[in-house]
Amino acid sequence: MTRPSAGALAGVHIAVTRPPEQATKLTAAITAAGGSVISFPLLNIKGLDDLSAFHAAVTPVSQFDWAVFISTNAVQHGMPLLQQAGIAPNLKFAAIGPTTAASLQHYGITEVLTPSERFDSEALLALPALQQMQGQRVLIVRGVGGREVLAQTLKQRGAEVVFGECYRRVNPQSSVQPLAQAYASGQLQGIVVTSTEALRFLLALAGEADWLKVTPVFVNHARIAEQARESGLIAFSADQSGDAAMLSLLQTHLSPISG
Repeated sequence: MTRPSAGALAGVHIAVTRPPEQATKLTAAITAAGGSVISFPLLNIKGLDDLSAFHAAVTPVSQFDWAVFISTNAVQHGMPLLQQAGIAPNLKFAAIGPTTAASLQHYGITEVLTPSERFDSEALLALPALQQMQGQRVLIVRGVGGREVLAQTLKQRGAEVVFGECYRRVNPQSSVQPLAQAYASGQLQGIVVTSTEALRFLLALAGEADWLKVTPVFVNHARIAEQARESGLIAFSADQSGDAAMLSLLQTHLSPISG
């Protein structure tokens, strides 16, 4: 990761809404740059208590030509189950981005179709390998619910699509009072939001709060920024994924704030 600029975030208080175990590198980088982190996770990932629907959907794994993973959580929760079911050697793998692809490597999957620039469903769908899908059977490994554009487009191209849902997203917070109090005391200059679900949970909790309207949110995808702006928020988007890009974005917009 890019070395943070010492003191660039001095006096800046930033709320990070990722699950703590997924925020360690960013938290350390913000701290190294002189900033203060308010840990306010808006998303917890929970494995499903009942996996019977997942097993029914994926059995046998040999029926699939492609397995598409939409997140590292999908890999962590889905790959052990697929390995138990028996992965055929001809199964092709695709991932929404390089971080998810890297997670697959931990399970011995080295050839993974991945977009090279933007990391979302649209970028994955633009790759040549997914254009002619007639007769292809695709397993999309994901959490319960989520965007439908990937499945819908693959179906339009002739594929049969099956969802393997193996986890769910929950909001661990019942109130945004800690953030409201931090803002009131001048100790909230930005909020990091890195998923559409976390943004939705934030808006559901904060409603039309004035402090949220004037506190910039820092996101890792243009789509999330667009949704935030449509809800009346100030949003800045990193030009690529990863903690280094997020740190750079924070330093660009918050460095003048000090004291």
